[in-house]
Amino acid sequence: MSVQAASQATVEDSADGRARAFNRMLGGIISYARWPGERKNTARTMCVVGTPQMTNRIAPAGPIVTVHRMTALGVTDDGGCDIIFLGRMPIADRQRLIGWVRSRPVLTVTDDDAACTHGAMFCLDGRRTSLSFSVNLDSIGRGPLRIDPRVLKIGGGE
Repeated sequence: MSVQAASQATVEDSADGRARAFNRMLGGIISYARWPGERKNTARTMCVVGTPQMTNRIAPAGPIVTVHRMTALGVTDDGGCDIIFLGRMPIADRQRLIGWVRSRPVLTVTDDDAACTHGAMFCLDGRRTSLSFSVNLDSIGRGPLRIDPRVLKIGGGE
């Protein structure tokens, strides 16, 4: 498995500051993803599964993203998710979702696997005053999404 760590962003030490930094970083990650046949300013659907660890106020900054909370079964039955955010959940559900995503144009992000060992494409890691992420290059390479390599710069606010 090939995992690459990106730079980190400083976070204001408050719940609001963490939520803002989290949503800026998440929006930045999404803005560097390209879906097959995508047109400019295409709205995306994010499905949040499990319990997010960093914030319950998920509202990615930047691109147009509608956020829905769903179960793992709901995601695989419906298939309407462009982005899946994986919070804390049973490992069987996580494995099912990661297996389902393979070969589909779905971006996966988690805040419950800082080492990025369970198959998500992007793994957020939050500390008290900083937020960073890792990129799972193997997971990205298995699907039809294209991720601009400049995404590694967003952690530093560049």
